[in-house]
Amino acid sequence: MEYRHILYQPGKVARVTFNRPKYLNAQSYLMLEELDSAFTAAANDPQCGSIVLSGAGRAFSVGHDIGTDEDESYKKQQGYTTLADLNLSRWFEQMRKLYVDFTLAWRNLPKPTIAMVHGYCIFGGWMLASAMDVVFSAADSLFLPGFVEYFSTPWDIGPRRAKEILFEHRFMTAREAFDYGFVNRIFSAEALEEETMAYAGRVADNYLANPSWVRYCKFSINQMDEAAGLDTGIKAAFNNFCLMSTSYSSALSSTDEGGFARTKVARKNLELSLPWLTRANLA
Repeated sequence: MEYRHILYQPGKVARVTFNRPKYLNAQSYLMLEELDSAFTAAANDPQCGSIVLSGAGRAFSVGHDIGTDEDESYKKQQGYTTLADLNLSRWFEQMRKLYVDFTLAWRNLPKPTIAMVHGYCIFGGWMLASAMDVVFSAADSLFLPGFVEYFSTPWDIGPRRAKEILFEHRFMTAREAFDYGFVNRIFSAEALEEETMAYAGRVADNYLANPSWVRYCKFSINQMDEAAGLDTGIKAAFNNFCLMSTSYSSALSSTDEGGFARTKVARKNLELSLPWLTRANLA
């Protein structure tokens, strides 16, 4: 498959890279379809032992594409519907496939996956990082969880932390994401790729030496979350997200506040929280 919105490099450590740096790797529908193709190819490649997901340019991903001409044109060509079309059943089904079915499938890929985060990781960026097994981050990355289609945040950082961050709506520092358990390791921006690829290489060697051991270890750990209700919770939250979307005020998505993710509000609230974060050594 020829990729336009991602880069795919097969190998012992397969590389899957968001490749829309002009838009800070906003996730178009085409990007999501290409991600699924690349992940499937890596999963089926007998020479591949691990997969690294990253972003080209200045950011890992700022979330969903919410209106570039490029994405709107592609959706129209492919017959995707929108809320404005008033075909709610079709809209619901396509959203569920792209954001819930795909992401749950990526969470359960049979090979170890590592997200390598730098710059911004916002809303849909958090969603896709969450679907990976391990998350490594640059020390200066900023994370913004949100109530999105694949709502994993309560599972990622716990229900009380999720309420604290989401109610206030603010960015999290990399140190905070590490301390709360979303990020596994933090490195300087200069060392991030080298350290991530070295780790991914060791994991790939371990997988290729004994695929069944690593694969069933991963599935057993995932099943722990599933037994606790993760899949049911994700699907129920998606239904609530769709209900919210049908009555969502466009005023909340104004450019004055930073668009759908209200990034200007989130940054202001981070700045207001910095005295506490500094005292807690989380800044």
